Amino acid sequence: MRRKTRMSALTQDPSEEIHINLTPLIDVVFVVLIMFILIAPMLERDRVQLAESMEGETKQMAIVQENSPVAIHVREDNSIRLNNKIVTEGQLLALLKEAKRLHPRKIPQLFHDKKAHFGTYQTVKNAVEAAGFEQLDVILQPG
Repeated sequence: MRRKTRMSALTQDPSEEIHINLTPLIDVVFVVLIMFILIAPMLERDRVQLAESMEGETKQMAIVQENSPVAIHVREDNSIRLNNKIVTEGQLLALLKEAKRLHPRKIPQLFHDKKAHFGTYQTVKNAVEAAGFEQLDVILQPG
């Protein structure tokens, strides 16, 4: 008889199922969702606009376009050249501030090699913004 009482104590009555309260979990999910909805419009995003393609563009027009007074080239090895002079990341900001002073209305042009690291692009972009330029033309070369 003792065995029967022990077995009956281990089995549970189906009416006494364990219930998990999901209300706190759902509350947390809704709070996080509301925070994303409120904060998302305030986040700054880089806006990239591609230039309009000019029909009948000649090579001479492309060469003129590359002769900007503020031309930044990032090579495959992540070296940075400002107006065909090799510069370090530390020197870049000071040189861009000087270029902003000399050419306040010009828009810097960035020629970034597709094999160069994205971090180098981000460094250059941040330096351009810190120097006071509001725009940056990213020149994409076909091929």
